[in-house]
Amino acid sequence: MLQGINGLKSLVRGVSDVQQEITKPAPLLDAGGNLTKPGYAKKLIYQYDRKAIKANSLRIKEWDYYLAINDHFAVALTIADNSYMGLDSISFLNFDEAWEKTMSVMQVLTRGRKMLPSSSSEGDVSVEEKSHKISFSHQDGKRVLDFHMEKFLDKQPITGRIILSNEPEESMVIATPFNKKGHFYYNQKINCMTAEGIVNVRGKDYIFDPCESFAVLDWGRGVWTYKNTWYWGSASGQVDGVPFGFNIGYGFGDTSAATENMLFYNGKAHKLSNVTFNIPLDPNGKEEYLKPWTFTSDDGRFEMDFQPILDRASCTSAIIIKSDQHQVFGRFTGKAILDDGTVVAVKNLIGFAEKVVNLW
Repeated sequence: MLQGINGLKSLVRGVSDVQQEITKPAPLLDAGGNLTKPGYAKKLIYQYDRKAIKANSLRIKEWDYYLAINDHFAVALTIADNSYMGLDSISFLNFDEAWEKTMSVMQVLTRGRKMLPSSSSEGDVSVEEKSHKISFSHQDGKRVLDFHMEKFLDKQPITGRIILSNEPEESMVIATPFNKKGHFYYNQKINCMTAEGIVNVRGKDYIFDPCESFAVLDWGRGVWTYKNTWYWGSASGQVDGVPFGFNIGYGFGDTSAATENMLFYNGKAHKLSNVTFNIPLDPNGKEEYLKPWTFTSDDGRFEMDFQPILDRASCTSAIIIKSDQHQVFGRFTGKAILDDGTVVAVKNLIGFAEKVVNLW
């Protein structure tokens, strides 16, 4: 449901003015390996070159993450090269029955051997071992995700092919520095792609109907500091038959030049200011991830309630490496305001919100 609100246009312009938009193509890094200009863009116009990085090569982190989702189930696929270790991961999530299964395979000291592409718009990546195979390719203007993993659930495999199409004209792109020389985060999130395909889990077919299934790409490249805590939320779907989604988050470096908070409506991006994740706490101050969350924004343009369905939680600890992740899937209800002041009323939109603490 859409509504118009008078008097919001001046507020929207004020928020946009304080964030630095990148509008001209240029190399991502200068001769010293630092960002040429921090900020955000609506297309992938900075040129990433791994060879231009001057920091310790073991700090380089590159990943492609896809999530295909509808109201009933989802599949998440990851190929990551974090230099000191690689990661191939497949997740299947069943919202109707509130369960999920994730299997990941790690490799030691990959250091760029996975050959993740320097652009999200071209270049394919594929990994294959005895236990699994995952590939992301571009074919005839579409993105094709093929995957298989043995003994995924109850000793039975998962196999699938998902084709993504109708990529929107605009997306979220951000380039932010960390408070350390030569360290940066360069990221693109493409929301609201159409997903079509079949996934077989434990002998049962799950069909992604393109009329009601959507996908997001999280394409990340950068040099990260050792200790990080981040928050990320995303949803893609339709409101009154029009593609709508959002990307929200913080903790990805110094965001004083720009946040990565953005709405997507009918292929166009609408920039937000700061969004806060309000995760409920128990009397001892510990997060209760499966209780209702709220989201608020300092510009008044993103106000949401979030009803969790399941928590895809994982905790990994190995010598000096530790990762504590809570990716909570559920439904968003609230309002979002576009750049022209139009209010989008959101009801039970499937998506996720997460908190991740990494020593990596």
